[in-house]
Amino acid sequence: MTLVILAAGMGSRYGGLKQLDAISNKNESIIDFSIYDAIKCGFKKVVFVVRQDFLDTMKALYLPKLQNKIKVEFVCQEVTNIPEEFKNNNRVKPWGTAHALLTVKNVVDDNFCVINADDFYGANAFLKMAEFLNKMTPSSGEYAMVGFKIQNTLSENGSVSRGECYLDANNYLKKIVERTNISLINNRIIYTENNQEKEIQKNSLVSMNFWGFTPTIFREMDALFYQFLKENYQTDKKEFYLPSVVNHLLETKKATVKVLETNSNWLGVTYKEDKTAVISKITELKKDGVYPESLWS
Repeated sequence: MTLVILAAGMGSRYGGLKQLDAISNKNESIIDFSIYDAIKCGFKKVVFVVRQDFLDTMKALYLPKLQNKIKVEFVCQEVTNIPEEFKNNNRVKPWGTAHALLTVKNVVDDNFCVINADDFYGANAFLKMAEFLNKMTPSSGEYAMVGFKIQNTLSENGSVSRGECYLDANNYLKKIVERTNISLINNRIIYTENNQEKEIQKNSLVSMNFWGFTPTIFREMDALFYQFLKENYQTDKKEFYLPSVVNHLLETKKATVKVLETNSNWLGVTYKEDKTAVISKITELKKDGVYPESLWS
């Protein structure tokens, strides 16, 4: 199994390259904890999707510490990674998470999971995904997603956006609906839709971009990205999002997605002020023995 880490984005609200921010007294980042959990669950390779301008920094940081622990590869996501016929544009903004995933298609040939670099998912999420991927053949069109309870994914320092998951009776995903401006207000979780405030139940499952795929996803994504570019290659802001790809595959019945529910608390640094809480939680997890004092020593 391969772990794909999407690390090419900059955190606009956070204000910098949060992927490399230390969250422990051993100078470990959120990425370190994800890789540590993945190795424990049997993943044999990690692929970083980065931008060219910090490729050398990532290599210098991760190649030494992961040597003899897991196979490591790096792939660059650039706005020019598109077919020649669509390069006549002034695009600066990256093409989105689905495009980022497409960049790894030549280095991933087994079952894999894909995660965000700046999200802490917890060991249980990796365990559930590993169990699923180990059962799938590489030619399967059955995929998976780890679903988090929305009450475990909020920030105390501002609103967030989350993809609300709608499931059938067998815990297969029916669709994902993006909810924006989500906040905890008077012990109620409120989001905004069409300028109106609506409530969402605390146990509702949301996607935190923790997906499990077989290599069959790349063929489908190639065709969808080509169509996306035909319609949007001269726009500056439209993005090719992974949840949109999944929704399309569900609607056209080209794939199924099993939702693997976890009770883990998500941790992340959407805002700079979130960092203090993340450090505190990581310190607590180490104290409780969930993680060793030093991940890589």
